[in-house]
Amino acid sequence: MRRVTGSFVALLALGAVLASAAMTCLWLIQVRTHDASHVDVGWATGIAVLAVVYALLADGSVAHRVLAAVLATIWGWRLGLYLLRDRVLGREEDGRYRTLRAKWGSRADRNFFLFFQLQALFVVFFSLPYLLICLDPHAGLGLLEWMGAVVWAIGNAGAITADRQLARWRSNPENHGRTARTGLWAWSRHPNYFFESVTWCGVALVATAGPWGWVSWIVPAALLFLLFRVTGIPATEAQALRSRADYADYQRTTSVFVPLPPRADDAQNDSLDRRVTS
Repeated sequence: MRRVTGSFVALLALGAVLASAAMTCLWLIQVRTHDASHVDVGWATGIAVLAVVYALLADGSVAHRVLAAVLATIWGWRLGLYLLRDRVLGREEDGRYRTLRAKWGSRADRNFFLFFQLQALFVVFFSLPYLLICLDPHAGLGLLEWMGAVVWAIGNAGAITADRQLARWRSNPENHGRTARTGLWAWSRHPNYFFESVTWCGVALVATAGPWGWVSWIVPAALLFLLFRVTGIPATEAQALRSRADYADYQRTTSVFVPLPPRADDAQNDSLDRRVTS
């Protein structure tokens, strides 16, 4: 146990140094381009890179290290490339960062440096489950690991499907200013967020099989808090209400998170909407 704890601290410290250095480089790009949108790409790919570093350097079993590297690489680079195409290439700066830049004025570069370093901390935090998987000394993969991998696959498949359905909807000029209500988006207002949380539950389940693996559940718990109370659903819903006339009706008929059959009127869901957006 002492060996596992020592390796954990050393690798976590290395991850923090690498994440901070990477985010500093991305911040320098932001200084030159006055566009911070690529920080989201750096967050996703950064987690994948740290998982691979852990897999190469940790002293857990080969099977667990390979599994961690594969899961993180597929998830991180898939999401990173999607964000690169959707929010960076050929796009103006993301509205969230434009608002911050205008608010901060002459202090924008300094404040964005601190913001990018905060993202580095998030990279390290979200890499925790992968580190714990890489430190699992048990030979081979047990039932819990395979169950976690299946849950991870379901989450990834759902997130990919939701992203593609939304991209297809947006590609049709006739849908400009209208809310997507097809596919998964007819059952949940945020199916991408829901399946993202399922993905992280799968990773935490894989990690649970190893020493201190239960600590991994703090990551999906924190993700849900962020989605419901900080940067995810509240901001997205507020922006949608300002920009789309049909969104209030969409709120009344469609589940906020968990995919459920649409309803004509759902008072309970409406009450949750008010708590989430308040």
